[in-house]
Amino acid sequence: MNAMNHDFDADTDQPDIAARDWIRTLSQYREPILWRSIYEIGITALPFIVLWVIAYQAYTISFWLSLPVSLLAATFLVRLFLIQHDCGHMAFFSNKKANDWVGRILGVVTVTPYEMWKKYHSIHHGASGNLDQRGIGDVMTLTVREYEARGWWGRLSYRAYRHPLTMFVVGPVYVYLLMNRLPLGLMDQAKYWVSAMGTNIAMLAVGAAISWYIGVVAFLAIFLPVTLMAAAMGIWLFFVQHQFEDTHWDTEDEWQVHEAALHGSSHLVLPQPLQWLSANIGIHHVHHLYSRIPYYRLSEVLKDHPDLGEISRLTLRESLACVKLQLWDENKRKLVTYAEARRVMMTGVIA
Repeated sequence: MNAMNHDFDADTDQPDIAARDWIRTLSQYREPILWRSIYEIGITALPFIVLWVIAYQAYTISFWLSLPVSLLAATFLVRLFLIQHDCGHMAFFSNKKANDWVGRILGVVTVTPYEMWKKYHSIHHGASGNLDQRGIGDVMTLTVREYEARGWWGRLSYRAYRHPLTMFVVGPVYVYLLMNRLPLGLMDQAKYWVSAMGTNIAMLAVGAAISWYIGVVAFLAIFLPVTLMAAAMGIWLFFVQHQFEDTHWDTEDEWQVHEAALHGSSHLVLPQPLQWLSANIGIHHVHHLYSRIPYYRLSEVLKDHPDLGEISRLTLRESLACVKLQLWDENKRKLVTYAEARRVMMTGVIA
């Protein structure tokens, strides 16, 4: 590894790495490998299609028999979305048109208009961890002070929004079946209307063709579970990548994009099968710091630079506890539970 001068945190014995120092090192991994990108599409799309067909065959016997197969198909749909995600970062191919067209085609399968999603996601990358630029492409997070300032209805609505049922059951339905159908927030720009309407028309055409062959009810019995389970998985991954205890938030005057990227994104350490199915997206801190790295090279980064692997580590078990963390405590600089926030409010020690 390139020699770098890093201070050490006395409490953790881990190197206090200046995020900006990593940029030149990470740039060495940005070039996609054409054969590998094509291979990744093949080993993701083909199993997805096969599992979709098997789910239908199981459905002809029993809907309940089809659900486990649909769940497995959903994991490959998540992987297809993550290929689309890399295309949106211009990371999957060297050629911009190749990224864009593969991204658009995959957007029909993932029910996610490519241009529209790419715009929202670029805003997320450009403002992640900035308390003064919340609201687009992120999970709404209030500070303890903001929560205290709300009336009972404001607090109740926030609690309802952050509840796991809303986040991981209602949320996937709203985002992927409703919100993605219109370019909300981008209504005055034709480019995003074309993206949304083009994706909608292509989805209807593909759905109609499959329904003509197997029937509308059978199509929906496979399409909806696969899509919504994949959506729930995707939202959960996105949630735990930024909603962990020691994440990083700052106001505009103190916010620094590289520090927020490296320390405000988790390193979700998953068992190898899950890491493969989730296309290394758990190595999210490296992705945020240098988003042009193809996902299949992220593990290579950690192998060559183990210091990065020690930052913001979060195990699968630890990630499940993240749903309890709801508010940002500006004094402690941590996400806290409602109970912890209540103690802060009762003592009157609020930033």
